[in-house]
Amino acid sequence: MKKVKIIYNPNSGRQIVQKNIPNLVEFLNKNNYHVDIFPTEKQLDAMHAASNACKDKYNIIIAIGGDGTVNEVVNGIMDNTYRPKLAVYPAGTVNDFANYLKIPRMMDEFAQLIIRGNTIKVDVGLGGDRYFLNVAAAGLLTDVAYKVSSESKTVLGKFAYYLEGIKELPKQMFKPIKIRTRIGEVEEDREVLFFLLANSASVGGFRYIAPEASINDGKFDLLIVEKSEFIDVASIFVKVLIGNHTNHPNLEYIQVDGLSVECDEDIYVDLDGEQGGKLPMNFEIKKEAIELFIP
Repeated sequence: MKKVKIIYNPNSGRQIVQKNIPNLVEFLNKNNYHVDIFPTEKQLDAMHAASNACKDKYNIIIAIGGDGTVNEVVNGIMDNTYRPKLAVYPAGTVNDFANYLKIPRMMDEFAQLIIRGNTIKVDVGLGGDRYFLNVAAAGLLTDVAYKVSSESKTVLGKFAYYLEGIKELPKQMFKPIKIRTRIGEVEEDREVLFFLLANSASVGGFRYIAPEASINDGKFDLLIVEKSEFIDVASIFVKVLIGNHTNHPNLEYIQVDGLSVECDEDIYVDLDGEQGGKLPMNFEIKKEAIELFIP
């Protein structure tokens, strides 16, 4: 009998979670799975629960929640040598990685996904001492993320509301940050508005922000927006909506397997939508580190 640990955030998609988890448990039980459930109450609960599930040799961990819950579960799994297979049920606002993989939101379809057992090994990023599944970002983007209203976040999602957030910001916020990047043996001083490392093509509801990304190629897709005027930044975001931005003169788009970023300012790094510490930071990728259920 396979052991399954369900880790869920009761505050993500509350009605869906409360109504449908018992149905998922019942379905899995009928198919000879032993299921335990763990509701999170505070920050890092999901990480500790996932780590304990690894130590207790569960076969499968199901993470039900938003990107933050999934990020904690990934960190709990990555801290262990034995790593159960992971299933992600998208119950939050954005759920970029799950949406990219076309994970079904209908619980009966999701349950069938578990039974069928089709999986793929996916890359996991490491920023400093914290893992991330989909994106690391710093600069203007994260400033917007922590300054716009909670209502905007709820309506448009963690990254997808940047267009709305940019409208709310004074133009003096568009001052660049001075960073030094190291890619391989190449060091470069830059003035940038922001940078992001993407594992999948979808970030914050923008489906094509990293159009060449693959989740298991051992590479990050790196986007750097150089020092720009307000109008140039706005044009980049408009082009991002249709995936027509990668040749913009103010943007660099390359694939890398690692990156180091130094900065003399207090610049926070956003990992999967959560604050992940400050620059300087080293980023590296762990190729095919977690086995994930897919349709």
